[in-house]
Amino acid sequence: MNIHVVTLGCARNQVDSEIMMGRIQSAGLRLVPEPDSADVILVNTCGFIEAAVNESIDTILELAAWKEKGPCHKLIVAGCLPERYRENLAQSMPEVDMWVGTGGFDQILQAIQQPVSTPQYLFPDPDAISIMPPGTPRQLTSSHMAYLKIAEGCDRHCTYCIIPKLRGRQKSRPMADIVSEARNLIEAGLQELVLVAQDTTAYGSDLTDSADMSQLLHKLAGLSNDIWIRFLYGHPESITDDIINAVAEHETILPYFDLPVQHASDRILRRMGRHYGRDDLTRLVDRIRTRIPNASFRTTLIVGFPGETRDDFKILKSFVQEMRFHHLGVFSYSDAPDLPSSRLSNPVNDKTARYRRDRLMALQMAISRHHQEAWLEKVVDVLIENRNENNLFTGRTWFQAPEVDGITYVTGQDLSIGKRVRVRVTDTLEYDLIGEVE
Repeated sequence: MNIHVVTLGCARNQVDSEIMMGRIQSAGLRLVPEPDSADVILVNTCGFIEAAVNESIDTILELAAWKEKGPCHKLIVAGCLPERYRENLAQSMPEVDMWVGTGGFDQILQAIQQPVSTPQYLFPDPDAISIMPPGTPRQLTSSHMAYLKIAEGCDRHCTYCIIPKLRGRQKSRPMADIVSEARNLIEAGLQELVLVAQDTTAYGSDLTDSADMSQLLHKLAGLSNDIWIRFLYGHPESITDDIINAVAEHETILPYFDLPVQHASDRILRRMGRHYGRDDLTRLVDRIRTRIPNASFRTTLIVGFPGETRDDFKILKSFVQEMRFHHLGVFSYSDAPDLPSSRLSNPVNDKTARYRRDRLMALQMAISRHHQEAWLEKVVDVLIENRNENNLFTGRTWFQAPEVDGITYVTGQDLSIGKRVRVRVTDTLEYDLIGEVE
């Protein structure tokens, strides 16, 4: 049986897909790169915001066409989209044969092999499953980097976020399991490990022992002196001085801080259910920069949140100018009736939200250009990821996280994919670098 897998959404979804593909291959089934030869098509979806929901639905409908023009006899939709909308969505999309929620990833073989004559549903409680027990097979999609999921779910109650409903409570993996998987990945030749979770820096807060993120970082740093380790999806409330010190103490842990702050107006942050203010954020960034002067920062912001006034936006704009983050993404607030924030007063119209988003991104472009120009004529390590032409490659520096930041174009001969090279930066763009091998 041939199986084609499509993954949408975030890095955490990528890990879920790789685990499902590992189970598929371990069962003797064949993964195929294109849908035209697939007996079963599996789509792992995102349902976080409206744009992601629309992308998921469009992809499902596009792939459903292969049931008419190819050998495909079953279309399975898994992940956050079915978990969020359940039977209501299923009734409007009869093209789908099987719906699998976020608690059903470990039952994917059952979903593939089960005969269906009418649409079927598999929605186990996401809190009832163990997160990636030892020995779980995994089919990596990259030979040089991997996302390492250290926890699942979230205990926070941000009013704009559906994740706790889709993924359940926080469930941290045992530290020994994470270290064991990391060791296996390093021995397999991977050059970069990216730690991910819904609230990565809160790792261990739900465990009965004293495990926490700083201890995990120390353990992972001791596995190799020739590996890049970074973490994404940190939280301003859970990043501690111990975590900052762990980053400072180990060269293998990249001084890259992904801290989605969402806003800087104290009033809007309270409405969002975030328990900090602008002054707290400023002090946190200052503490990190004092301890690690070369730290690189990424954050995300939401504009157009219900009740956001012109003065709130001015506070946010001023904060961006002051903090001068290296990488910044801006999203317009995405409303939905199943979000607590949908019941808040004074909604902001779409036109205003788009205008504010565009203003911030224009401001950030100038800030990013300034940061990029500071690297001109400097030499940096670049992890080579792709060959574009004979002597032109693309890769990433330590301050460019996969898929979310810019890239570095490298001119060189016979460079090996998945290896790091020393590159002198010869030109800069708003978000990317251009260089040549030293």
